[in-house]
Amino acid sequence: MREPPAEVDDVALLAEVRRAWDVDVVGVEYVPLGFGAHHWAAYDDRGPRLFVTLDGLEPKRSAARLEAAYAGAAALRDEGLEFVVAPLLATDGVRTVPFSGGALSCTTWLVGTPPETLDVPWTTEALRRLHAVVPPAGLPPWRPVVGADLADTTARLTQRAWGPGPYADRARDAVREHLGDLAAWTPRYHALAEVARTRSWVATHGEPGEDNQLLTADARLMLDWESLKLAPAELDLRTLVDAGADPHEIGADLEMLELFDLEWRLDEISQYAAWFAAPHTGTADDGIALAGLLHELVRP
Repeated sequence: MREPPAEVDDVALLAEVRRAWDVDVVGVEYVPLGFGAHHWAAYDDRGPRLFVTLDGLEPKRSAARLEAAYAGAAALRDEGLEFVVAPLLATDGVRTVPFSGGALSCTTWLVGTPPETLDVPWTTEALRRLHAVVPPAGLPPWRPVVGADLADTTARLTQRAWGPGPYADRARDAVREHLGDLAAWTPRYHALAEVARTRSWVATHGEPGEDNQLLTADARLMLDWESLKLAPAELDLRTLVDAGADPHEIGADLEMLELFDLEWRLDEISQYAAWFAAPHTGTADDGIALAGLLHELVRP
């Protein structure tokens, strides 16, 4: 996220990082990266030591599912998947600790740059290796992320004023215009979710694109394993297809690709509708959210 959360006090955050992970850090500084979680650098007098993440919890995920995902990432790293960047253990033996209504975690600070485009061959091989491992015990299973009543609840939401905020009316009008599409997409999504239960499931990253990769001096790494779960492989393979890979050449099931394409679209629309139905002020994050909403409503 581009702006730090107003409810988080850096002094309290530093104290929790020192208590749970590293007593030698002396300060924290907000890092405006990504979209969804909040991040800080925790540093000592020589520079950054830890990359600190505050993940939001319900309704998107529970604390237990997040802890299981991060523990699973550490197990994958221990099994030889060297590209996995897993959160560190806290002093009390877990990888997340409750903080400010969310879950706090830390990874070792890494020096690198995000890739500008997806390296399809590297990502294909990384996903092949990931999907071939025996899934770590306790991984959270995939489940539908929006309810079968999404179209109805969204239609009701558009019947009242949104905001206040500079994007409220534009967002509500755009969603209203596509309520018929929501009414078609949602039952198709849930029908495909039933089909998914008959397919083989593997350990999946969930969002393995270039936004969740890092190039260091000697490696390409995959970040952000909060979405790690048991699911059909197409949850990951969709990223390769979107980058131009042939579904047949990578062994992707077309119905499962459709399922996870619909899932991304419906989840984004649902979250952004709630975002702009609430008060907002026109921040950089609000602008990104509006662009995301409009894109998901109209893209092929």
